[in-house]
Amino acid sequence: MFKVKKKMGLILVSSIVSLGLLAACGSEESDSSAEGGKMKIEVVAKGFQHDFWRAVKTGAENAAEEFDAEIQFVGPKNESAIAEQVEMINNAINKKPSAIALAALDTNASLDAIQKAMNNEIPIIGFDSGVPDAPEGSVLANASTDNYAAGELAAEGMFKGIEEKVASANGDVIRIGVVAQEVNSLSITARTEGFVDKMVELVEGKVGKGKVAVTGHAKLENDVKVKGAPVVIETRVPAQLTDAAGQTEAQTLLEKSDLIGIYGSNEFAAKAIINADNAISGGKIGPDKVIAVGFDSGALQLDAVKTERFYGSITQDPISIGYQAVKLAIEAAKGEEVADVDTGAKWYDASNIDSEEIAPLLYE
Repeated sequence: MFKVKKKMGLILVSSIVSLGLLAACGSEESDSSAEGGKMKIEVVAKGFQHDFWRAVKTGAENAAEEFDAEIQFVGPKNESAIAEQVEMINNAINKKPSAIALAALDTNASLDAIQKAMNNEIPIIGFDSGVPDAPEGSVLANASTDNYAAGELAAEGMFKGIEEKVASANGDVIRIGVVAQEVNSLSITARTEGFVDKMVELVEGKVGKGKVAVTGHAKLENDVKVKGAPVVIETRVPAQLTDAAGQTEAQTLLEKSDLIGIYGSNEFAAKAIINADNAISGGKIGPDKVIAVGFDSGALQLDAVKTERFYGSITQDPISIGYQAVKLAIEAAKGEEVADVDTGAKWYDASNIDSEEIAPLLYE
């Protein structure tokens, strides 16, 4: 009898323990669901120096809300703070997210962090300029503007405003200026190169092959000698990433008497042109003056376009960039096949700046 009771007791105890274990497992699963029910996406941008990144953040948040994910959107204090961004990438990896969206300031500086993400099987999605020259297989897709094509679009827009002056140059040297924030960022360099290459093509159609000299920076120069060239495209790149340095480069161009057009390849450069023009008595840009074209937006640039001081500008779709980056990251985290997404670029000027097509893409 005792033996039976003991056996029954063991069975009873065993059952209670089993039930307890099952309950514990159920509790753990529930906790895990509560913690991991939403995908966690780490978004590492290039910075918050420009309003562009705030618009990208808005798009990322829109996607997170739509697809029921959580995001952490971070970026260094400016686009030259490479070490700070690398630390942010490592911090993102340490959180073991579902995926990371990255716009790298310097791919080489980020290689160890990228490898660490790969070792931890954390998918990486590039956005904006992405992660140029990243190790094969490390970045699964990119959400970005075709910046070279966007630069070409800027050249086509400007050429409409300077075509007459180019055609009637009569042997006098004419100059087209370009202000570029830097020549290291793939996105800014591509839209600078796109502008220069297309402008050379368009101008050569009027003055002849081999008669347009590109000067100012070794990365952008061509083989045509400045001396004797009827048209010169001069690029200026500030030595430091400060508003004062940018303004100095823009002012150097604006004070040249043969300048007929000037292009700023991002918000920083466009702002530099406007500030430089403000510092010159009477101003040099505007209708029937130097034709100015910008890129992106921001309060100063929008006002310049509305008042026609700027002939026009190119806008990316920063909201779409952020949205598509997070969408791709979620898809990659689910193991779905992903591919690059071109988020587009459009020309805007005083005639369409308030249109339904353009207005949502602009930011102050």
